[in-house]
Amino acid sequence: MAVNLQLNCQEFELSASFQLQLEFLQMKKSLIALAVLGASSVAFAASNVTLYGLIDTGVLVQKAKHQDTTVGLNSGFVSGSRWGIKGVEDLGNGYNVGFVLEEGYDSDTGANTASNSSGKVFGRESQLYVQGGFGKLGFGRFGTLGSGAGSYHMLTGWALTTSYGLSSWTSEIGTSFSRVDNAVVYVTPNFNGLTLSAMYSNKMKGDDQAEKWSKNNHYYGIGAKYKANAITSSLIFEAKQIKEAADTNKNTQYAINFGFEYNLGSVTPMFAYQYAWQDEGKKTNMFGLSAKVPVAGGDVLAGARYLFGKDKSLPAAGDQDVNSWNIGAAYVYPLSKRTKLNAYAGYADSGKGWKDRSTKAADATAITPVYNGYQLYVGMVHTF
Repeated sequence: MAVNLQLNCQEFELSASFQLQLEFLQMKKSLIALAVLGASSVAFAASNVTLYGLIDTGVLVQKAKHQDTTVGLNSGFVSGSRWGIKGVEDLGNGYNVGFVLEEGYDSDTGANTASNSSGKVFGRESQLYVQGGFGKLGFGRFGTLGSGAGSYHMLTGWALTTSYGLSSWTSEIGTSFSRVDNAVVYVTPNFNGLTLSAMYSNKMKGDDQAEKWSKNNHYYGIGAKYKANAITSSLIFEAKQIKEAADTNKNTQYAINFGFEYNLGSVTPMFAYQYAWQDEGKKTNMFGLSAKVPVAGGDVLAGARYLFGKDKSLPAAGDQDVNSWNIGAAYVYPLSKRTKLNAYAGYADSGKGWKDRSTKAADATAITPVYNGYQLYVGMVHTF
């Protein structure tokens, strides 16, 4: 009897001890889980990261002079299809650090060979920046001040912006420096609607340490933008210093863009002008008149522009005087906050040295109606 009682007491002690160990382990796991959740919450609160994107797909009918009519699916006709990650961390005292990583892709094929990405993983934009009371300072790859692309562009004055094919302000008839690698940009604080920007690229494409500085192509840009009340306006000066062996014309390219918009409520008339020049290259003046008009729940965007000047890249034996004009109109209707329906029609006609051009100057196999021809488009843009 005494033996049985002693055994029962021992079993009880062992059971109680085991139970206490289990409870301790359970409590330890809970504390670890709480610590992990707490650390995650702090990290999430300190750094805000967003996944975003845009899909632009439609049907494009186009015909360039002396070429066959083509019909097909098109990606990025209105806005380049893209996805990206962006984030910002609050450093306190009004300062923050952020980043943008953005890739372009072709929605009709799924390939990441979109022209605006140049085949790079994050070819549309790849930057780190710091921002505070002093303004904003960014480093990496992004659109130039006059490109109409990315976080730092300043173009104004053209309702069709840099979208809609042959009506794009940065189409081939004009001068644009697109996106650049190895870039640094500074943007001032907003002074009663006025901001100033300065941008420099140490090598516009590729590794800037592969060659010495004097053999790299460099980009320089300064600009001013004013936006207050009904007025939006900008003035941009850009230069491309050409040093690389692959470029046959080593003379510096220059471009000045001016834009002005005035919102009257029922209509926003706009004016844009570009003067571009390069010795032994193009020297052109381009004017654009356009407007944005709210109609039936959507917006009508319409514009006409005219360019004239010289193109000395053309054979000297021929006509080096050039001119070009085009008209275009689009209707943008919001199906929801994130989805818009787009319809567009545009026509281009060039004269003198460009009267028979139907291909891109840099690629004789690339058929384009930018100089001569027409485009018709219907599509949809969805953002997420």
